Amino acid sequence: MLTLLLLLFPLVASLVVLASGNKLAAKLALLFAVVELGLTGYGLSVFLLSGPELFTVFQEWITDPKISLNLGLDGLSMLMVLLTNFLLPVIILTSFNRVIDNAKAYFSLILMMQFALLGVFMANDGLLYYIFWELALIPIYFIALNWGGPNRVPVTLKFFIYTLAGSLFMLFGFIALYHLNPGKSFNITELYSMVISKENQAWLFWMFFVAFAIKIPIIPFHTWQADTYKESPTQGTMLLSGIMLKMGTYSLLRWLLPVFPEGVAMWTPLIMGLCIAGIVYASIIAIMQKDLKRVLAYSSVAHVGLISAGIFTLNITGLEGSVVQMLSHGVVVVGLFFAADIIYHRTNTFEIDKLGGIRTAAPQFNTLFLIIVLASVGLPLTNSFIGEFLLLLGVFQYNYIAAGVGGLTIILSAVYMFRMFQRVMLGKTNEVTVNFADLHWNEKVVLWILVIVIIAAGIYPQPILAIAEPALRIILDNAVLN
Repeated sequence: MLTLLLLLFPLVASLVVLASGNKLAAKLALLFAVVELGLTGYGLSVFLLSGPELFTVFQEWITDPKISLNLGLDGLSMLMVLLTNFLLPVIILTSFNRVIDNAKAYFSLILMMQFALLGVFMANDGLLYYIFWELALIPIYFIALNWGGPNRVPVTLKFFIYTLAGSLFMLFGFIALYHLNPGKSFNITELYSMVISKENQAWLFWMFFVAFAIKIPIIPFHTWQADTYKESPTQGTMLLSGIMLKMGTYSLLRWLLPVFPEGVAMWTPLIMGLCIAGIVYASIIAIMQKDLKRVLAYSSVAHVGLISAGIFTLNITGLEGSVVQMLSHGVVVVGLFFAADIIYHRTNTFEIDKLGGIRTAAPQFNTLFLIIVLASVGLPLTNSFIGEFLLLLGVFQYNYIAAGVGGLTIILSAVYMFRMFQRVMLGKTNEVTVNFADLHWNEKVVLWILVIVIIAAGIYPQPILAIAEPALRIILDNAVLN
């Protein structure tokens, strides 16, 4: 019952916000998102006391083909639900003191996307999972298309085509699995236990990997990302980078590794090479950028390259590091894009060369922004440090050369993030930044919440590891060939 409540509450809230009118839309959306976060906190306490069994929902939906309303939460999916429902009220709060046309539709779409994202993380039936996967694309498409920047139409169309094409590969993959499954079912438990020939796993691997790689994105499937992040409204960019990206990395763990262990073993060297090369490539591109939002976009590509590499190490250290870093990246990247949004709304530019001296005009903003930047580069006692440490340790256990190259992310991220911070925040003010106002009340609340979480998770990450480990060991047992 609690699982259904967590899933369906955002859907009902979305419809209520749509019917509420533009004046109340933002406040109602924030209220509903906070209530959902409270429900998640209660659900987490029940989960810790009683385990995942109480969160299972199973109801036959269609008999032929055999499709069921099969939902559940283990440690991995619970953490993804927690990340989603923590970030949603934060993302909504960032929109306060901003003028948004047709606000009721805007916030209704955000809550609708929350519903779809939760469905992806809860679904234990392949076709149900696919339905939620596709449903998540619809709200973000209209958010970017209707409230994005001047080049939003071609950019959003490119994003839509990329993700839809990847989804079609995955759909064909699920259809193939259904026909290969003697039980003629999409049930995840049956898919885990299926015996699939090595030849079939070799090509089925790519049907799913391409869909997940586009969503993450892993190079060379990344070309939609920077333009989409740039042209989307700030809340849309936060949804894409903070949560929607995690659909891909979560799905690598939940669906790819356990269902296609021989395919994973066959293609891991190639995928690991793409991930490691992507870290270096995206970091170098980030250094060259002159647009603040594009620096952050390519920074995200570099970080998720390391997360994906950790997943394909097929050891518990790499998998735990990937989960910790998925959560850390979600928190940090939302903070970074919000800082960029604050700068833009006071200066009307993302061009780094036109900025400078903001520290003098807005010292509180400078301090909070600096902490988030330090978290982005993995400073010890911030949430990203333990994730990057576990990831690099896991990659080292897989291959020390890969770890050496992947470790460049620490150096390169320090280069592009500190270089960006120096040029944007330090130095003397100019005609663009001289009247830069310090933080509004909602901006203070958002940044302080994020900074507190960054530091708290950096000091004591053990609860995250304890929740995730049992689910990750089950995944690893299915993913590693005996």
